[in-house]
Amino acid sequence: MTLQPSDITLGILAGGRASRLGGIDKAWLMRDGMPQVERWRKRFATDVSNVIVSANREPERYERIGLRAVRDRVTVDLGPLAGLDALAAACQTPWLLTLPVDLIGVKDCLVPSLSAAAGSHGAYAVDDDGPQPLVALWSVASLREATAHAIDAGDLAVHSLQRRLRMVAVRLDGVRFGNLNTPQDLAAAGAVPGDSDGRDPTA
Repeated sequence: MTLQPSDITLGILAGGRASRLGGIDKAWLMRDGMPQVERWRKRFATDVSNVIVSANREPERYERIGLRAVRDRVTVDLGPLAGLDALAAACQTPWLLTLPVDLIGVKDCLVPSLSAAAGSHGAYAVDDDGPQPLVALWSVASLREATAHAIDAGDLAVHSLQRRLRMVAVRLDGVRFGNLNTPQDLAAAGAVPGDSDGRDPTA
């Protein structure tokens, strides 16, 4: 299947608690003078028609850089499933490309590879570290229905959701996305916390 940018919205998952980093908001971690959330908007600018962010903190920070942030629609902590539900509800294109805001690297092959395999069910990436269920291309209509069912059933595992949707696993040989999960990860990637305006305090 060949998708056009007008078919796809990028949904950035930025609602995690970052407990191993003392609660730092990973969306505003700075690398090379740029916040993570802005890095992914620019990286996929030619692949998608719109960008929305799943975030439950400080929506005004996103507004200041022209991004729309959507909060979880549920009042209990459901982890990434709540973010997927919020993104699906806000998405206005037939397809939603999701990725966690704390990824370290994404290759140019990602969108073409997922699009080619998605069919009508969608696809998710498998890198050299294993399945990456949040790096995925979703049929929005199917995702809306499936997240509602999963929330009602209390089945919060994203891999279970993808199995029910019969999404295709796409192996990306030689690719490792990586994540900014620990202080060691930040140091290795040259990432530092940003200030309240999303600027690099070391600049």
